[in-house]
Amino acid sequence: MSSPFPNPAPTRPSLLLALRDGDNHQAWADFVDLYTPLVFRQCLRAGLQPADAEDITQDVLRSVARALPSLDYHPARGSFRGWLLTVTRNRLHNFFSRDLRHPRGTGETAVHEFIANQPAPEASPDWEADFRRRLFEVAAERIRPEFQASSWNAFWSTAVEGRPVDEVAVELGLSAGSIYVARSRVTARLRAEITRLDDADLGPASGP
Repeated sequence: MSSPFPNPAPTRPSLLLALRDGDNHQAWADFVDLYTPLVFRQCLRAGLQPADAEDITQDVLRSVARALPSLDYHPARGSFRGWLLTVTRNRLHNFFSRDLRHPRGTGETAVHEFIANQPAPEASPDWEADFRRRLFEVAAERIRPEFQASSWNAFWSTAVEGRPVDEVAVELGLSAGSIYVARSRVTARLRAEITRLDDADLGPASGP
């Protein structure tokens, strides 16, 4: 069976438009759930202590909120994730440029070299891998309550953990056919939720 976790691709600007609506709390919750862990992990990779990484993450989110009214959809200029990674790197550069704020145990030169040697946003494997992982996690968390425990366990055991269908069928007291049906239903719903959430992958014209 193919992975239930499709590779993200540039998509529609619906989430960006929804984020511009200050009353659309669900859109902002989607954005925060997806991207907060990505920015935080990027800060940790750069050598920040967790408390500083959290501060930078919040600063990046505030910057995004301020920039939303002026962001335009231009796919040719790159993805929303690429722009967000650039914003994050800029904040890291500013952080390490301050004379009195350096992470413990990390030399200033080494940190600047780390940032300078990072690949372009559109070719950053760690950032993209983190996003794919988080996209799957958030989508799975959102849809799990829609299914009975047996259906969810049938999907998770066979599609995610890769266990044999016959083995899982015996464990759950279901027929092999029921396992396939449950897996198909959950996978279809998961793909739909991933597509909905991945509407965030946009190309802004400019930002902070």
